[in-house]
Amino acid sequence: MKVLVACEYSGVVRDAFTKKGHDAMSCDILATESPGKHYKGNVIDVLNNGWDLMIGHPPCTYISYAGTSSWNNPGRIKKRLDALEFFRILWEAPINKICLENPKSCASPVIAKYSQEIQPYYFGDMELKTTWLWLKNLPLLEHYKEDTLFEKKTHCDRPAPISIDNTKRQKKRYYTDAFSRDPKVRAKTFQGIANAMASQWS
Repeated sequence: MKVLVACEYSGVVRDAFTKKGHDAMSCDILATESPGKHYKGNVIDVLNNGWDLMIGHPPCTYISYAGTSSWNNPGRIKKRLDALEFFRILWEAPINKICLENPKSCASPVIAKYSQEIQPYYFGDMELKTTWLWLKNLPLLEHYKEDTLFEKKTHCDRPAPISIDNTKRQKKRYYTDAFSRDPKVRAKTFQGIANAMASQWS
């Protein structure tokens, strides 16, 4: 297949599909962090280039529910609407098979209801990071808590919290709460999820 990985500079998803023999290209306004086929620029420039499948990671900064404390800050509404419009453009791209990946956000149901909720530990990476997938002409990603007659277990142990707040709420903090992490690292797709996409959607 001819695969476009939109808004990815890490090359993780691109390389997973390339290893499966597909013609995969990543695209981002940043240069790629690993050698491989990459378009540095606006993904809208290449949406009409005859792709069979697109895996998209539209920016979540202004639409994620993680940012609700800043929801009504000055200028935030315009940025949120711009982010939703970009999400819509990717969702309505002239590509038969589409997966858009984001944390919990107002793109569901404003653009379309999300199709599936996954966690990195479902696919072997011991982290908790709730991720929604919007799927068009693609099956849900399969994952297994235990070995079955036909399938091997894909889950690893659910991770322990990074910390627990010393308050009455005793809020547990996980991967997405680790504010000291580089946001570029936090935006990177987990290898297990990328491998599952490439294996199951090939």
